[in-house]
Amino acid sequence: MLREWKGVRQRPEEGRRRWFADDDMDLIVWYRASGDSVRGFQLCYGKQSVQHAVTWLADRGYSHARVDDGEVGREGSSKQTPMLVEDGTLDASALAEYFAGEARDIDPEVRSLVYRKLRAIGGRTGQ
Repeated sequence: MLREWKGVRQRPEEGRRRWFADDDMDLIVWYRASGDSVRGFQLCYGKQSVQHAVTWLADRGYSHARVDDGEVGREGSSKQTPMLVEDGTLDASALAEYFAGEARDIDPEVRSLVYRKLRAIGGRTGQ
């Protein structure tokens, strides 16, 4: 069940950030510096297996990526910083329903926004 982390580091020039997490998901919500309107979010899911991230930004739309955790060094190097890499398929409808179940106890406005945006992506997308 997603819970909000308190004490999230804020950078005033970037606007406020909120972070919600559980064992399998992280949701970071970014607000505009000029107020309380949401400028985007990133929902990371699959933390217990193969982690992916759906990012929505009001001025850019959606992206979907796999999280390369850096555990196996790229090109034979040692552990590196996690990064987003291209990924194939996203079943946005299934993710929206999974999110709704895990987000029952978070801020209803945040829950509703993320759910609506995930549903707007539609069914399975990608390769």
